[in-house]
Amino acid sequence: MARNLDPKCRQCRREGEKLFLKGEKCFTDKCAIERRSYAPGQHGQKSGARLSDYGVHLRAKQKIRRVYGVLEGQFRKTFFEAERKKGQTGENLLQLLESRLDSVAYRMGFGASRAESRQVVRHNGVLVNGKRVNIPSYQVKPGDVVQLTDRARGSLRVKAALEAAESRGFPEWLAVDVKEGKGTFKALPQRSELPSTLNEGLVIELYSK
Repeated sequence: MARNLDPKCRQCRREGEKLFLKGEKCFTDKCAIERRSYAPGQHGQKSGARLSDYGVHLRAKQKIRRVYGVLEGQFRKTFFEAERKKGQTGENLLQLLESRLDSVAYRMGFGASRAESRQVVRHNGVLVNGKRVNIPSYQVKPGDVVQLTDRARGSLRVKAALEAAESRGFPEWLAVDVKEGKGTFKALPQRSELPSTLNEGLVIELYSK
């Protein structure tokens, strides 16, 4: 299965901000952004050149792709699906990305990062409405109950991730029972509940050209 093998910390440095791709490390002073807040590469510290309009739009798209850990083909497919739905395309896009099973599992604390949550899903560690689902891109619907299998819940890494997520608090659109390792996807998140640093409007403009 295709996946992005670029080092996580380089991706954050390229965007110039924390994308929280490395789990708990992102909340410590070991985070690469804390030590080197410039772009990676030989000329990273000198990269102060103004981006073209296309460059600005491309960076906005790349940031969203990296945050949610999706490849270009997956992202494009999700965008066109968002475009077909009723409502605002930008909000639809983010809602579809947040509704992915790997993203829901991450928000519920089943993994310290989206990549770790994706691994839990792929390794048959997650049930949706009582049925095993191992497809990270599976679209979770409002009212669906997502839970860990007994085996996954016994993992020390999963336990640590659940405890860390509980200490930071869960999003309003989820109801999570940490002890049971399960949660309910109550509703699609509203745009105001999602990161303001994501600029989906620029992505729409990019694909409209």
